[in-house]
Amino acid sequence: MPRPGEPDRSCERPLVIVGSDWRQPGGTLEPRRHGDIEPARQPAEAPSEADVLRTRLRERTADLQRLRSEYDNYRKRVRRDRRAVGEVAVANVLTGLLPVLDALDEARAHGVVTGGFRHVADLLETELTALGLEAFGTPGDPFDPALHEAVSCVRAGHVDRPTCTTILRPGYRVGDQMLRPALAEVTEPPAD
Repeated sequence: MPRPGEPDRSCERPLVIVGSDWRQPGGTLEPRRHGDIEPARQPAEAPSEADVLRTRLRERTADLQRLRSEYDNYRKRVRRDRRAVGEVAVANVLTGLLPVLDALDEARAHGVVTGGFRHVADLLETELTALGLEAFGTPGDPFDPALHEAVSCVRAGHVDRPTCTTILRPGYRVGDQMLRPALAEVTEPPAD
């Protein structure tokens, strides 16, 4: 029943959308009315056997390229992981040998490394250096809290920045990995 003031549309037929292709390119944007005749669709040409084979070949080639890329990435990741595990293992072994190097340094300071023992100590240090062990920390180095551990700090006028004046125990690293910081006495410039 129409509301007052509205026209009576009881005899008009409602709009019905036929199919989902009423907005095809080149077509009208108006929905089709019930009973409109749809244009006859042209049957799609069946692809030839050569086209089917080309399509399959492209798909298989893409699959093989994807698999090859995945395998290459896997090999690189395994190689990188093996190298990292090896570096960690070497660092752990070298960290365990640092007290031995400290004992050798003490024995040298007391003059008891002589003869065959000196040869063994030199050979040990050569082999550890070949594994990548590097000692750092010399008197006169600028103090770097990432590399040095300050045991004491004094002020003096002969330095213009914090400087390691005495190295009590050398620091060691393997490549970029620090195994132990150097223990140092630090001298700073006087306060202004």
